Formats: sequence, C-alpha cells, structure tokens
Amino acid sequence: MAVENTPARIGKSVVIRGEVKGSEDLFVDGRIEGTISLSESRLTIGPNAVLAADLTAKDVLVLGQVQGNVIATGRVELRAGCQLIGDVRALRLAIEDNAVFRGKVDLTQGASGGNSAAGAAKGTESGAVSGEAAPAGGLF
Repeated sequence: MAVENTPARIGKSVVIRGEVKGSEDLFVDGRIEGTISLSESRLTIGPNAVLAADLTAKDVLVLGQVQGNVIATGRVELRAGCQLIGDVRALRLAIEDNAVFRGKVDLTQGASGGNSAAGAAKGTESGAVSGEAAPAGGLF
C-alpha cells in the first residue's frame, strides 16, 4: 500500500539531462543537468546527488552538491556536508555548520519582491560558509 505523502524519487544511479517538472514532492539522489521546477512542492537533494541545475520549488533541502541558482517561495535549508555554488532567492534560509555556500542571497517577502527589511539582505555575498555566521540550523 503506497503512502500518499511519500515523495517521488530519483535514485543515485539515474542521470538526467534536461528539464524536470512536477507538482509533487521530489527526492533526488542522482545526477541532473538542466532545470528542476516544482512550484508548489518540496525538493530534497540527497547526500549522493550531484546537480548542475537551476532549482525552483516551494521548499528546498540540500544534502548533496548543487551548482546552480535556487529559487524557493518558502525555505531553503543547507545541511552539514552539502555544497551549493550559486545564488539563493527565498523567503527563509537556514545554513548548518559545515555546509559550503558560495553565492548571493536575496531574502524576499513573497513573490512581489519584498520590503525594506528584506532589502537589507539583497546582494549579500558569501564565500565558503561553515556556519560560523549563525548557530547550527540558524535561520537568517
């Protein structure tokens, strides 16, 4: 019997070049080159995943390696041991200790762009972040 809340899964031996679109939660543990668009769903990048892709989703959880830009209408989480090289645009961002992030951050208040408080975060550039800027699981 299938559980309805179980995300779709791309296994670690799967390689995709092109565009991945969907309307359900997705767990990626393989290799993807291109784009992933899940506008109303959660995207989880597993610990074995290697992506050269731009990501768009409601929430994005990164455990593996991503080279590309991330756009989320909700939260982006960078977990310990992950690597993200690219820009992040989201409502919320959490970076754990030992996560590597290199790019710009734009924390917006919804799809319309944001207010003056979010504007202070626009264009923030970061080198390799190991979490010293915030406590483990800290929310920016």
